[in-house]
Amino acid sequence: MSETKTTEFGRWRSFFWPVHNFELKKLLPMFFLFFFINFNYTILRDTKDALIVTAPGSGAEAIPFLKVWGVLPFAILFMLIYAKLSNVLSKPKLFYVTITGFISFFAIFALVLYPLKDTLHPSAAADALAAYLPKGLSGLVALFRNWTYALFYIMSELWGSVAISLLFWGFANDITKVSESKRFYAMFGLGANLAMLVSGPTIVYFSNIRSTLAAGVDAWGVSLNYMLSMVVFSGLAIMAIYWWINKNVLTDAKFFDASDVKKPKKEKAKLSLKESFMFLAKSKYMGCLAILVIGYGIAINLVEVTWKGQLKLQYPNPNDYSAFMGIFSTITGAVTILMMLFVGGNVIRRWGWTVAALITPVVLLATGAGFFGFVIFRDYLVGFIAMLGTTPLMLAVIFGTAQNIMSKSAKYSLFDPTKEMAYIPLDQESKVKGKAAIDVVGARFGKSGGSLVQQGLILACGSLAAITPYIAVILFGIIFAWIFASKSLGKKFTQLNAEREQAKKAEVASKQDQNLQGATS
Repeated sequence: MSETKTTEFGRWRSFFWPVHNFELKKLLPMFFLFFFINFNYTILRDTKDALIVTAPGSGAEAIPFLKVWGVLPFAILFMLIYAKLSNVLSKPKLFYVTITGFISFFAIFALVLYPLKDTLHPSAAADALAAYLPKGLSGLVALFRNWTYALFYIMSELWGSVAISLLFWGFANDITKVSESKRFYAMFGLGANLAMLVSGPTIVYFSNIRSTLAAGVDAWGVSLNYMLSMVVFSGLAIMAIYWWINKNVLTDAKFFDASDVKKPKKEKAKLSLKESFMFLAKSKYMGCLAILVIGYGIAINLVEVTWKGQLKLQYPNPNDYSAFMGIFSTITGAVTILMMLFVGGNVIRRWGWTVAALITPVVLLATGAGFFGFVIFRDYLVGFIAMLGTTPLMLAVIFGTAQNIMSKSAKYSLFDPTKEMAYIPLDQESKVKGKAAIDVVGARFGKSGGSLVQQGLILACGSLAAITPYIAVILFGIIFAWIFASKSLGKKFTQLNAEREQAKKAEVASKQDQNLQGATS
């Protein structure tokens, strides 16, 4: 009886906490590294939206133009610089240089760019430009009018791609074994989403600080100073934890074997930028992986811009907008944690990579259908909405919020872990060069691709409201392509992983034979 209870307890323990005690030395630092990276990401994501959407002469219509003409060029420029630096700097130095560059910019924005916005922003020239250009280009004029805000938006977007996808997950893939990844990656994600439970209330608190300020004080400026100060301190914590991992974890043979990452006697020639893109084009595996990343980028962009357009109408004040986004981030973090505890890692372990990878596009398909269906047909539901004691606008905001919470929780708990697991069976050259191209440029191209579609439709139809039905049709087509690529990649991932395990077994057997021969001689 006691043995049965012990076995049952062990099963439940492995279900909720699939980590051995001795592994905490490796798990916890990575957990907190992701915590602080995502803490910054949440604050920056919500702040950049509040800055752009509520800026003078701006709105959600500016976001598609910003992603194409701002974020994408900067992402390509960053990839060029990063590829060059990766050839001359060690990985630790490259990590420190990258993080330092980001936190330096955000400090400069808070101390210099925002306080001087009235001097730096060309409002008169923007007014003259707006008078000559068609209304469909008002989003582009808004970026020119508020160029410092646009630069902040770009750097905040790049933080998500660079710090999370390139630096953290690239580092995790280098030091984590496949057997560990099935247990650790979901736990890393818990750290990221616990950060949202902290950063969300932080955003709400500092966004509501205007009630304690004297009349005439720039409340939004005060809120920005507090939030960006926390971003800088969090960046310093990120570098400190990374240093500790390199010093105390990667020097421990129980947790890290350098031969798994670098083969000293079989170093491959470094690929140029052109060769890297050619490699991605020729590799069917990497092609499918790129479709997943680009598909998510386009899908979430198409939904978010429509939702943020509704949100701007409901909350035109930047403090109110930011406070709502803080609540949104808090709920998203809580739902995602529940998804990770009861869905994420357990789905991967029990039903495999393919099933886990398919959940995110299916969730986006279902929730997207609900959101767009309400936005398009809400005029037919006026009587029902009145019975609920709310307005069509507020209900649209609520529907969009629910859609975004479900899609983001599925992304963090399932899409990100499965995407990163897909890199593990690849050789080191494919990981470094291919990952940089997919995660930085690919992710940005996905969002920029959606933005290009929105730009064309806005120019043709004149407003976000008019293009909503067309956006819905395009969204569903993208998601079906994403589902097909996930199934194809799942088969290849299983095959590559099996080949890698066989190669390791053969290598171990060869070493044992050599040792045996040496002993007999």
